[in-house]
Amino acid sequence: MGPWKGGPAKMTDSVHPSPEETDHEPVPIPPPDRRLFRGGLILLAATLGYYAFNADTGSSTELYAGLAIIVLASLPALLWARRATYGFPVFEVFMLTGANIYALPLLNRQNELLTYPEPIVEQAAFAVLLFQGIAIVTYAITQGRSRTTPFWTREIISRDIGTYLGYGLVLTTIYTGLATFADLIPSDLEGPLRAVFYGIGIISTFIQGRRWGQNDLRANEKIFFIGNIVLQVVFNFATLYLINGISIVVLALLGYVSGGKRLPVIALAITLPIIAVLHNGKTAMRDKYWQDNVATKPELAELPGFFGEWLQQGLAHHPKAGLTGKLIERTSLFQMICLVVNDTPSQLPFLDGETYGQIPGQFVPRLFWPEKPVGHISTYTLSVYYGLQRPEDTAKTTIAFGLLAEAYANFGYYGVGLLAFCFAFGLKKYAVWSKDSPILSYAGLMLVLLMAWSFQTELTLSIWLSSLFQAAVAVLGVPFALRHFLE
Repeated sequence: MGPWKGGPAKMTDSVHPSPEETDHEPVPIPPPDRRLFRGGLILLAATLGYYAFNADTGSSTELYAGLAIIVLASLPALLWARRATYGFPVFEVFMLTGANIYALPLLNRQNELLTYPEPIVEQAAFAVLLFQGIAIVTYAITQGRSRTTPFWTREIISRDIGTYLGYGLVLTTIYTGLATFADLIPSDLEGPLRAVFYGIGIISTFIQGRRWGQNDLRANEKIFFIGNIVLQVVFNFATLYLINGISIVVLALLGYVSGGKRLPVIALAITLPIIAVLHNGKTAMRDKYWQDNVATKPELAELPGFFGEWLQQGLAHHPKAGLTGKLIERTSLFQMICLVVNDTPSQLPFLDGETYGQIPGQFVPRLFWPEKPVGHISTYTLSVYYGLQRPEDTAKTTIAFGLLAEAYANFGYYGVGLLAFCFAFGLKKYAVWSKDSPILSYAGLMLVLLMAWSFQTELTLSIWLSSLFQAAVAVLGVPFALRHFLE
């Protein structure tokens, strides 16, 4: 099935649409749909109630801190759902990730936390709460006005471009298949092509998911959308790395929720158990198919048998932590904050901005600086500094630190507070500036990219900014070229 031939897509709505002013008799405005808000409140209450009686923590202080982190992580998203508008919840998603990567490991007594004394764990929890508090307050008090220049208000190509988003999905699917199973792409073109096609895929996936949430996709369009998403996820999973495939699913779900203000219950009921089982069998599959951390990828014709074996491994292996515990350990970054709090500055001095000083160099094209440090240079610096890796180990494995741990490693609590202020201020300013921007304007597409990066919590600031910049150049540069050179 090819891309559809429907009428103009409803892509000219502004990020925060305002009521139309007409000379006709006013049409009654339906009450806002707050089912997502009510569902979120129920889920939050159930989560707090469960952990209030079943949490595995070292002290009551850790328990209260973990519950408070969940509340503060959920608060911006609940306020967004209560407003029942259709703006992009970039800041809200960014904050919501704190529940999974910080609160749940603390409340479930993650194994890595057992090596740290209670005061260290409590100090790490305070760092998270400090970040959340400053971020929420900063976001609430930051004001601004919507922008009206062409960058913010002018659609890039045409208002019918939504009809052709399916082609973007197809191109990304084809590229993902070629990059995974073939060696046709020259190594010097691999980086630029990845940025272009993945950038196109991000835009197409999110906007089509958003259109679905707004009930703007027909049945054949939905089938086409699901087919491409499934193929991209399968191709990414074939490398035995789950994160890229999961990111595609999360982006589609975020688009749906932001467009329809409701949860895709059926999609979640299908995808979450499958991902959990695959994650449970991942170690056994890597033991068989990996050599020196390099995957031996199956051929296309071998994919059904490969995933059948993977599912069997996932169902057959049941570690003590269980599926939920394994997923929490995989996404947790709380132990990294405990590490830097424990070692800094008592054993190691603060880095005083060393990893932040590595940021400017990442924006220099390698063409002009062939010896430019690798993109994860800040992550490698932290891993070696805290004794987790030797310099030669970084060529094979990357250990996620996250933004908060990096901030503390550089400036302690002051760094955490400054990071919270900068992120909240920047995201709020951009949200206000683009509130009347069409989704297919340069500003609207940039907002979609920010949404995709809002849950990239495992990155350091250097790779977070540089990868966002590369995607922005690809996503905004391609339509700019089409508009100015091909029209």
